[in-house]
Amino acid sequence: MAKRDARTLTRERIVETAVRIGDSESLDTLTVRRLAGELGVGAMTLYSYFRNKEEILDAMADHVLGGMEVPPAETDDPIDLLVGCGRAFRAMMLVHPCVVRLLSTRVTDSIDALDGAMEAVLDRLESAGLKGADATRAYGVLITYALGFSGYQTPRTWGDDPEGRRQRHHFYAGLPADRFPSTVRLAPELPTLASSEQFEFGLRLIAEGLAAAKH
Repeated sequence: MAKRDARTLTRERIVETAVRIGDSESLDTLTVRRLAGELGVGAMTLYSYFRNKEEILDAMADHVLGGMEVPPAETDDPIDLLVGCGRAFRAMMLVHPCVVRLLSTRVTDSIDALDGAMEAVLDRLESAGLKGADATRAYGVLITYALGFSGYQTPRTWGDDPEGRRQRHHFYAGLPADRFPSTVRLAPELPTLASSEQFEFGLRLIAEGLAAAKH
């Protein structure tokens, strides 16, 4: 790869490249040396922007969270508003799979991150009639549900793939029926556990429960 003029480098470009590597591969393959090579500069050049990989990971989390968007509300129905917030978290994690691990390992105090992934959501939750502790608890339930589901789905690629579901169905159906009677009986349905339909099913139940529990 041809070396690029280091003077064209910016923190934003470094972070965007790091996010791209993290999303397309994994955070394990993201090293300072690998990142520098992708940018066409020496590894030492990056240390003039970030002191270490940990700072790069923090900046990645800030970048992704800061870019989260809560779509405009199309209704004032509390359940629909709650569902919309849950979908916004899920959409962010689908576009940027690396954020699942970043959120599980880091805490951010970035103004941009708090604005995109917290303030906007809390504002929407309050508009749904959730106030005080109700709004904060709802926020916690929605983000952790989206985070947990995304982490569960990531290695289970068959969820939204018909052929993958068929193969997984055969796997469950082929287990010893005397030891796994329920699993074998439910084999046609079990592959959907990692599907978008399952996420929507759980999200709707959560939204209905939160809306009903508000004070």
